[in-house]
Amino acid sequence: MILGRAGRPMAYSHILVPTDGSKRSRKAIAAAVRLACAVGARVTGIYVVGEGVPTAFSGSKLYGSGVLGREYRLRVKRAAQAILAEVERQAAAAAVPCQVLRRVAREPWRAILHAARSRGCDLVVMGSHGRGSVETVLLGSQTVKLLAHSKIPVLVCR
Repeated sequence: MILGRAGRPMAYSHILVPTDGSKRSRKAIAAAVRLACAVGARVTGIYVVGEGVPTAFSGSKLYGSGVLGREYRLRVKRAAQAILAEVERQAAAAAVPCQVLRRVAREPWRAILHAARSRGCDLVVMGSHGRGSVETVLLGSQTVKLLAHSKIPVLVCR
């Protein structure tokens, strides 16, 4: 049982799980689904593509609306579907109601926070950091930024 202020039990009803397919985010998915199952909550998985970082050449004929631009978008969409399918699979196995979202955002942490607020989530469960250290250097830690700005509780999984 999770205790809140004054030792009272906390009841979560809707848990948001941001995921990028990394090992730590897969652990967060498992933790979120176990918690949702234990307290009778539902889960929403979200995959946010950082706008601008991988598409630095988006204005060019090669990457913009051209063949590589379309191919890139298709690959990102497929990757998101595969990653979010893991959330759906684990939730279904535990009989936990589940939805998934895909978003594109300049600042992924803002998209995560917006989704949590707009969907009425009362807990966010996420990994301590996502893919590769190069992305962390370029973008900063999305987890740290979310922790700094969220009034919604955030459970960080290592």
